[in-house]
Amino acid sequence: MRIVVLTLTMAIVGAAQSTSPSENLVATDPPNATNVIQTPPSVFTAQDRFRWVVLTTVGPKNLAAGVFVAGINTWRDQPENYSTHWDGFGHRYVNRLIAGGTSHVFEAGFGSLWGEDPRYFRAAGQPLRARIGHVVKMAFVTHNRNGDPQLAYARYLAVPAGILVSNTWQPDSPSTTGRVSIQVGLAFLSRIVGNAFSEFTPDLRQRFQHDRSGNGN
Repeated sequence: MRIVVLTLTMAIVGAAQSTSPSENLVATDPPNATNVIQTPPSVFTAQDRFRWVVLTTVGPKNLAAGVFVAGINTWRDQPENYSTHWDGFGHRYVNRLIAGGTSHVFEAGFGSLWGEDPRYFRAAGQPLRARIGHVVKMAFVTHNRNGDPQLAYARYLAVPAGILVSNTWQPDSPSTTGRVSIQVGLAFLSRIVGNAFSEFTPDLRQRFQHDRSGNGN
C-alpha cells in the first residue's frame, strides 16, 4: 500500500511541476505542424461529457486497458474469491469495467463544476521519449476551460469514489484501506495504458496501411 501511495504522489508532484501554461500546447498552430501537442477546443459541452463517459467506458482503449488490469489481478489472485483461470479473469474484467464506468461518471460530473476537460490529446510528431512522458503525465493532468494544463482534480476525487461505490455492489470486494489503495493505483495505471493506446494506435494503423499499400504495389 505504501508503495502505491508513494508512486502516485511522486507522479502527481511531477505532473504539477510540468503543467505551466507556457509549455508547447498551442491549439492555433497550422494543421500541418508536426511537433505539436493537440489541445482541446474552448468549449466542452454537457453532450461532449456524456459522449466522453460512454467512449471512455466502452471504447477500445478502455477495453484494452481492462485486459491489462484484469490480467494483473488474475495473476495476483485478487480478489481471492475468483479463480486464476479464464472465468476468474472474466469476473475481474467486468468488475473493473463497472468501477471504471462509475469513476468516469463522477469525473465528468465533478469536472463540470470547474470546467475540466478530461479528454486525451496526442503528442504526435514529438520524440518518442516526450510522447511516453506525455502518456504518463496525462493520466494525472487535464485541461481547464481555457485549454491550459492543470492537475486532474476531478479525477483524483472520482477514482476512489467510483471504486468505493462499485465495491458496495460487489460483496466479494471489501473496501479496506490497503485494497482500495491498490485499486486506485491500478486505475491510474489503466489510464496510462489507455493513453498509450490512444497515442500510438493511429501510428500503428497508419504503418499497417502503408505497408499494405506497398505490398499491393
